[in-house]
Amino acid sequence: MSPYALPASPPVPPGVVDRLRAAGCVFAEDEARLILRTARTPEEVETMVRRRVAGLPLEQVVGWAEFRGLRISLDPGVFVPRRRTEFLVSQAVAHATGRRSAAREGRAGAVVVDLCCGSGAVGAALVAALGPRTALYAADVDPAAVRCARRNVADVGGRVYEGDLFAALPAALRGRVDVLAANVPYVPSGAVGLLPSEARDHEPLVALDGGTDGLDVLRRVAADAREWLAPGGCVLVETSERQAARAALAFVRGGLTARLTTSEELDVTVVVGTAPAAPPGRVAPDSPAASVPPAAPEGRTHGYAAPPPPAPGSKSSTK
Repeated sequence: MSPYALPASPPVPPGVVDRLRAAGCVFAEDEARLILRTARTPEEVETMVRRRVAGLPLEQVVGWAEFRGLRISLDPGVFVPRRRTEFLVSQAVAHATGRRSAAREGRAGAVVVDLCCGSGAVGAALVAALGPRTALYAADVDPAAVRCARRNVADVGGRVYEGDLFAALPAALRGRVDVLAANVPYVPSGAVGLLPSEARDHEPLVALDGGTDGLDVLRRVAADAREWLAPGGCVLVETSERQAARAALAFVRGGLTARLTTSEELDVTVVVGTAPAAPPGRVAPDSPAASVPPAAPEGRTHGYAAPPPPAPGSKSSTK
């Protein structure tokens, strides 16, 4: 079924469909209908068709993308949220829901951070799932993404900051974050040129290129995440299955317990790093009592834990 399937509508001008099909659009008729439903004038139809034929992602052409049932505003040059990233959101919701069930009565909603937020789709989806009491903070290094994200999270009271990873966030969030979703770039530098032209030519390189092995930004997030997480809080990062073991190791080295959850349907793996729980009898201010993160409702999981410290007098080495 086409990802842009729409209810019946008036016939689409054959010329529009032919132009889209000639440009390589597999779902040319559905895309044409979407353009016609979005454009307000014949001139806008022509402009959108020309931009789509030139290779711009359809979502940037029409100015929005659907993500977990939400209509996410998009500007040209802003990373388009992928359907596979909905799996990351489902993992985050499962964790937050488990923590909330163990929370004290009357506690405020979860503190959620959407790092490398792009359009803000992940943060907006998390608030939609967790409720309006959720406190949402988001950050991105790309000014265009920040402007776009601010529009998408304004209605839910989200705050968006411009800057490099954690440096962009208010210092007061340290030790208070329940869920940290970081949709970091994870395409190896040498593979960026192999991406579809829609991504390669029309999305920011900073949102795609993850360094030599694709894990440079992930390692930076993993190294600093524990400082920002509340006891029992978690950080979630999307990656590929072939990178997953190395990604989990980065989380363990950052002092977190790591587990992997994979969706074969969406061909994506999410690494979930969980901070140590508060000591027995103690609950961190503004944080729920610790609980074991529940397994997600779909996918398969594998856990990683930090190795035990070496016995006194033994020799050990790390690379």
